[in-house]
Amino acid sequence: MPITQAMATSFKVEILNGIHAFGTTVTRGATTADTFKIALYTSSATLDATTTTYSTTNEVASGGGYTTGGNTLTTVAPTSSGTTAFLDFNDTTWSTSTITANGALIYNSTQSNRAVAVLAFGGDKSSSGGNFTIQFPTADATNAIIRIA
Repeated sequence: MPITQAMATSFKVEILNGIHAFGTTVTRGATTADTFKIALYTSSATLDATTTTYSTTNEVASGGGYTTGGNTLTTVAPTSSGTTAFLDFNDTTWSTSTITANGALIYNSTQSNRAVAVLAFGGDKSSSGGNFTIQFPTADATNAIIRIA
């Protein structure tokens, strides 16, 4: 099965249960925010809305500028426009890398590596001794990577 772009169904339930903290929150007297990461996967991976956690199965192998587990993402604070809440991440780059990836998984490493969203690249994307960059869409109510309408 291919990589299919989707917000993880388990993530939708976990949001309602208060599992994920994208912005700075006050929990039990302490100010916290979870750590979100993005891992790259080969075309052999099966990732879709049913993905529940990060796994190394068919992840791009360490080497060539990539380390399993992927990059830590910088979260842009959640906000809203009209009736839609949304958030974004800063673009992330693997510098001076030689990578071939078919998709990616955003996951919450603070909360037992729970899946957030699957990104499908629509085919293999590669870098050869250069930058491999994931550019997130515009942070607005129509385009942001995570939107709740």
